[in-house]
Amino acid sequence: MQKKASLLCLLMAFSVLIAACGSGNRTESTDASSSGSEQTVKITLLNSKSEVQEQLEEAVNVFHHDHPNIEIEILTTGNGQSPFEKASQLYAAGNPATISMLDPADVEQFKDRILDLSGEKWVADAIDNSMTVVDGKVLDFPFAVEGFGFIYNKRVLDEAVGGSFDPTSIQTRDGLKNLFMQIEAAGKQALHISPLDWSLGAHFLNFLYADQSQDYAQVETFIEKLRTGNADVAGNAVFNGLMDTFDLMKEHNSDKKSPLTATYDKGPELIGNGEVGLWFMGNWAWPNIQAFDPEGEYGFLPVPISNNASDYGNTQIATAVTKRLVVDKERSTPDQQAAAKQFLEWLVYESNGQNFLVNKASIIPAFKNIALEPRDPLSKSIKDYMNRGKTVVGMTSLPSDHWSVLGASMQKYLANVIDRAGLAKEIEDYWKNVK
Repeated sequence: MQKKASLLCLLMAFSVLIAACGSGNRTESTDASSSGSEQTVKITLLNSKSEVQEQLEEAVNVFHHDHPNIEIEILTTGNGQSPFEKASQLYAAGNPATISMLDPADVEQFKDRILDLSGEKWVADAIDNSMTVVDGKVLDFPFAVEGFGFIYNKRVLDEAVGGSFDPTSIQTRDGLKNLFMQIEAAGKQALHISPLDWSLGAHFLNFLYADQSQDYAQVETFIEKLRTGNADVAGNAVFNGLMDTFDLMKEHNSDKKSPLTATYDKGPELIGNGEVGLWFMGNWAWPNIQAFDPEGEYGFLPVPISNNASDYGNTQIATAVTKRLVVDKERSTPDQQAAAKQFLEWLVYESNGQNFLVNKASIIPAFKNIALEPRDPLSKSIKDYMNRGKTVVGMTSLPSDHWSVLGASMQKYLANVIDRAGLAKEIEDYWKNVK
């Protein structure tokens, strides 16, 4: 009997031990489950601003340091590939980026595949008209305010004019022509034209629309006439004024003999080394110029389209929110979507995020709460034009293939393959076929 009791006690003790062990396993399992949210979440970001690739890679490393449970891999668009093409390609492959950097006109085409960001904190701090809103939903994050026109190297222009160059002195095409001649007389080349379809089609030709009127409703009316085939481009005063200026640019182009051979990289090298005085480009180019001339003084000149200083566009540069970030909802997990939102908040509200935008990437933020002033001369120049009300509304709603199709038309005009009438016809034909 005593043996039986002892055996029973032993069995009971063994049962308690097993129960304790089982209880311990369950506790460990619960802890692992609760720590699942702390496991690393990996997301991807499609970058379509190649000029800030290095800075963006540095930024995601800093973000990972600030938020160790989130890793971001940077994807890039191919050479000559539009953000729309790359994003579409990734969706077709069933592997879209968690965050995609798109051109504004592209956003609505992905509206059924991207996250509604209306509830995000930064929406209230974004500047007016900076986000794409469809059916009351905020579809994108305004990444960058940018401006474009003629970038000038002040050192070169000071030598050319024999004193301190005043950028407000150039208000007409003849004024620009005289400056070109002064630069060349000083032994330098006047201007560099980057023959890239996005520069010619998305930026230079942008003035055809933006300069139509200070009244934006008139700009929209002109575009609607283009769509319906009722616009006479060849007879349009802004078009002819703009192309008269482009003809002047062609005449003084540093690559006049082979205008289509230059790469983007040649522009910052020429102007940064003081070999040319002017380069048609935007403030996104500062990191590239800085590599050649980190202490130089630079600024912007408008692209005058007439010899009447009071004509709209002659004393203004174009500015716009040119890049938007969207978050995928089709393939991304809730954890990935949350991580993407955290990265966007980091850009707006954390010091390291703001530092990346303003000081590292030389971006003018689209958020009123960011008090950092730009340090680079190009962004400072744009802010000065903005503060003086000397800007035109850069068109960001152009169709996604506008820069590739009409950029190619501008390249043909640059290389004298087509004349002005031919260019006007290609512009009209393009718009008639826009869906």
